Amino acid sequence: MEVLRETNFDFLGEKKTGKVRDIYIQPDRLILVTTDRHSSFDRIIAHIPWKGQVLNQVSAWWFEQTKDIVPNHVLGVPDPNVTVGKKMKMVPVEAVVRGYLTGVTDTAIWTRYSTGQREFGDLKLPDGMKKNEKLPTPVFDPTTKEEGHDRTITPHQMIEEGLITPELLHQVKKTALALFARGQEIAARQGLILVDTKYEFGTDERGNLVLIDEIHTPDSSRYWQIEGYEEQVAKGEQPKSFDKEFLRLWFKENCDPYKDATLPDAPPELVEELSRRYIQMYEQITGEKFVPGELPVIPRMERNLKPFSI
Repeated sequence: MEVLRETNFDFLGEKKTGKVRDIYIQPDRLILVTTDRHSSFDRIIAHIPWKGQVLNQVSAWWFEQTKDIVPNHVLGVPDPNVTVGKKMKMVPVEAVVRGYLTGVTDTAIWTRYSTGQREFGDLKLPDGMKKNEKLPTPVFDPTTKEEGHDRTITPHQMIEEGLITPELLHQVKKTALALFARGQEIAARQGLILVDTKYEFGTDERGNLVLIDEIHTPDSSRYWQIEGYEEQVAKGEQPKSFDKEFLRLWFKENCDPYKDATLPDAPPELVEELSRRYIQMYEQITGEKFVPGELPVIPRMERNLKPFSI
C-alpha cells in the first residue's frame, strides 16, 4: 500500500516540516500538506495509509460546519491531502476545551483533579467525581502556543505575560466554547461524544479572529462512542474510543522509543488496523463514504498544486 511519507515541491516555495504536515510558506498563504506520518514519543513511528487524507478531509468538513460561528483560513482544498490557507498572524494561545473529567498526561484535567485541584477556569468541581464523568459545563483550559513545549497557565497569567489582550482572550474563549458546542451537537447525531479538543486561532489584517490549523480531527480531539458510555463509566471502565494506543504499546514493548536511534518497523497488520480505524472515524464523523484519492499520490498532488506555484 502506498503511503505519503514526505513531499518536496520546490515550485511551492519555502518548506517547513512539522510532525505530520509539510507546510509551504508563500507571501499571503500557506499550502498545508497532510502526510501519512504517525508521530509518537516525539518522533515518527510509522506511516499509516490514508491517514493524511482522513485528517485533511475531516478538518475541511468541520470547517464547513462551523464557518457561521467564526471565519476560517481555508482558501481551498485542491487535493485530498492539501488545504490552502490564508496566512494569519498567529494568536499564541492554544484554546483547549474539555467536556469530560479524563486524561492521563500531567496536564490532563483528571490528573490535576486526582491530585486535589478543584478549580479549572470558571469551573469549580465538587469532590467525589469519577474519572470520565461529564463536566457540569465544558471548560476553557488554554495552554500557551510555543516552539518548545506548550505550557498550561491561567488566562490571568497569559494576560500578565503580555501574550494576549483581555479582549482577544475573551473572544477566543467565547468562540472556542461555541465551536465545541457545535462539535458536540453534530458528533452526538453520529453516535459520538466529542470529549475534548484544541483550537488554534489567528487574526487577519483587520484584527478579526480566524480559525486556523485543523478542527475536530481524530488527532486533535478525543472521541468516545455514545453506545455503552453510561454503563462503562458506572463500572469504572474506559469508554469505547478511537484507540491509537495499541501501536504505541507495541513500540514500548519491543524497543525503547525514547532512546533507540533506530526503531523497528511497525507490524503490517497493526498499520493496516490503524488505517482501517482512521477511515472508520472519517465515515462516522462525516456520515460520508471514504473515497481514497487517486494513486500514485505524488504525481496527482503535483498536478493539483500547479496553480499554486510561485
